[in-house]
Amino acid sequence: MVATNTCILRRRRIFNTKLFVMTIEQIEKFINGNTPGPQDSVKIFFKTRGTVEGIFIQTPDYIELKRKNFWRIVSLKNMEDYKQSKNSGLSRIFNGAEFTKLSLKP
Repeated sequence: MVATNTCILRRRRIFNTKLFVMTIEQIEKFINGNTPGPQDSVKIFFKTRGTVEGIFIQTPDYIELKRKNFWRIVSLKNMEDYKQSKNSGLSRIFNGAEFTKLSLKP
């Protein structure tokens, strides 16, 4: 992970925080190595938004998106529909530079 320092001003105090940015290689290693199966749910933590739970999917544009650090994710809300239809329109594209942590959903 690549660390970047940012300063946050709260009530006239400055706090230094470290934000970790995940690289393409780290995300791909997690997808290919850590997940036991392609349908296993993953928790994705972001720098600027709430956690998303879902699965990474590979579509015909997977290589092009991966090269730009973008990833297609089907959320738990759309999981059943996706399993039946395999419609990639049920997925959303997220920027991997916004990921701070990936973990398998227990």
